Amino acid sequence: MFKNHPKGLLAAALANMGERFGFYIMMAILTLFISSKFGLSETTTGYIYSAFYASIYLLALVGGLIADKTKNYKGTILIGIILMAIGYLIIAIPTPTPVPSMGLYLAITIGGLMVISFGNGLFKGNLQALVGQMYDDPKYSDRRDSGFQIFYMFINIGAMFAPFIAIGVRNWWLKTNNFDYNGSLPELCHQYIAEGTAMPTESLSRLTEYANKAMLDGSTVTDLTAFSNSYLEVFNRGFQYAFAAAIIAMLISLVIYIVNKNKFPDPAKKVVNQKNASSNISKEEIQMSVQEIKQRVYALFAVFGVVIFFWLSFHQNGYSLTYFARDYVNLEVINIDLGFTSIKGAEIFQSVNPIFVVLLTPLIMWVFGSLKKRKKEPSTPMKIAIGMGIAALAYVFLMIFSFALPAKEALSGMSATQLDAMRVTPWIMIILYFILTVAELFISPLGLSFVSKVAPPHLQGLMQGSWLAATAIGNSILFIGGLLYTSVPIWACWLVFVIATGLSMLVMLSMVKWLERVAK
Repeated sequence: MFKNHPKGLLAAALANMGERFGFYIMMAILTLFISSKFGLSETTTGYIYSAFYASIYLLALVGGLIADKTKNYKGTILIGIILMAIGYLIIAIPTPTPVPSMGLYLAITIGGLMVISFGNGLFKGNLQALVGQMYDDPKYSDRRDSGFQIFYMFINIGAMFAPFIAIGVRNWWLKTNNFDYNGSLPELCHQYIAEGTAMPTESLSRLTEYANKAMLDGSTVTDLTAFSNSYLEVFNRGFQYAFAAAIIAMLISLVIYIVNKNKFPDPAKKVVNQKNASSNISKEEIQMSVQEIKQRVYALFAVFGVVIFFWLSFHQNGYSLTYFARDYVNLEVINIDLGFTSIKGAEIFQSVNPIFVVLLTPLIMWVFGSLKKRKKEPSTPMKIAIGMGIAALAYVFLMIFSFALPAKEALSGMSATQLDAMRVTPWIMIILYFILTVAELFISPLGLSFVSKVAPPHLQGLMQGSWLAATAIGNSILFIGGLLYTSVPIWACWLVFVIATGLSMLVMLSMVKWLERVAK
């Protein structure tokens, strides 16, 4: 797989894989942790989630500026890894639940997330810039797309196992404390603590039924207040132990990066060499170069504008799609009992996407390679346009299967038996993520390749950061998914994402010829 690719690619991919493993342990459980830890609604959680996810990518722009300004790309990346480990430590330190001071403990959690965001900003875009530099060598330039696909696949090898670790650690701690997992219990426990027996009859009935089922020793719950406090404490302590596992992953990434640091190119040296070489360039050539730089930047920002709507739709996987899996999918049929723990929970679907990335990347690379040999391979801009269309199809699929489902607000008035009867098969989520993954493979790694190819050499870090900043804009409005999920019929929620990705495909198609000219 790495044959005919730069030697530094494997080292960069492994370093990124370790970092992504830790990151996706956190992202698999983040929204559910915030809701269950602080008793916040899906909508309020969405504002925090959107702000955090946006800051991760927005600060990548800052990280790119810092690296471009200091010309110390490798050192910037190293500091980023260390900061991320510190951020995970802050949110992993066990704290009581229910929290004695909402403002204080929520501020601690948000503070830890912000440290992770800044560290990620220093790390992510700049490592991608280093990978892009590897393919500026004419010997490797025609393998740029496949190189970024390999790099992207290794990211997802880390992400593939992360949700299993997160779920396993959380459920292990529950089992250690004589509890079984039930994703519906935290919300009901917080409601009971706030309202007591004044909570709706159906909700109180479900809490009682779920509480008794959650007792692994078969005992009957007689004090719902004591149970609610105890279950929330154990449930969220398990989450925080899962965050601690992310620290271990970061340390592994740190070691890999330090050991292989000298294998990576140095963009700063390239910029210096280009400046030295520019002394032999005529005034006319310099003027042409300025015009070309402008065209390249315009083209990049046009693509950035389009992919905003892909990330708005795709990153619902950690937000509204996770809540959908919790509320509407029959999770009992995918309970994997390992003895000391069980792998059961809505978070398990977070592993489906990276599994498909790993499985499908070699196939898609083969398809593109075969088309290339026959001189029929679509251009990178055309691939991105096709990916937007595939993403629209994914939400069309989910929308069709959601027509018969009740709205979120109707669930509180349903009994446990009624809820069980209306739940859908997990295959709905698996097929959805299969389609979304195909779309992702047409957009994300090839987008990185396009940026590294088109970006002016002295703006590599900035343009990679701008790609991530476009992702940040999409992430900053992720809360729209939560607002829709809790306020309109479920099918109408997914229709919005069909429209967003479908229109983006049409816009991208209208620009393909221009983008192809600029890329040449």
